[in-house]
Amino acid sequence: MYKLAALLILGLALNFGWQDQDSPPPNPELERQEIVNLENEAARAIQTNTGTFFRRVYSDDFSGTLSHGQPVNKTTFINAVQTAEVKYDTFNASDVSVRFYRDAAIASCLWSARGVYKDQKFNSQMRVIHVYINTPRGWRVVAGQITLLPPGAQLPL
Repeated sequence: MYKLAALLILGLALNFGWQDQDSPPPNPELERQEIVNLENEAARAIQTNTGTFFRRVYSDDFSGTLSHGQPVNKTTFINAVQTAEVKYDTFNASDVSVRFYRDAAIASCLWSARGVYKDQKFNSQMRVIHVYINTPRGWRVVAGQITLLPPGAQLPL
């Protein structure tokens, strides 16, 4: 019994020692800045109606909801981004907040957009939440929710 307990303790000690040597602890600020950069890249891709960013960063099983409640997957989201019906003068991500949970991150931000949709000028703000998973190929967005803010409520908290 004592031999089994001693072997178990030795095994756990060696396991923790090897983990520390093989994988240095991640730099939390560097990880946070990487997610913030991805949020800003997403805003630039939307402004230019380009789907390339989303093909690279959104997971194949992405699931999301657009600002008016439309459910989307990766393909339908990219199609919405690339539509010729919307031309943006500006599209910015601000007020980005990131929280980490092991190999996952939750990013929330404020999207501000100004442009033309079907010959109608618009100015809008949306609160956005993205769920990221850290994979061997980098951070991937697996889920997202966009909420359109009503006029008058469009100031950051």
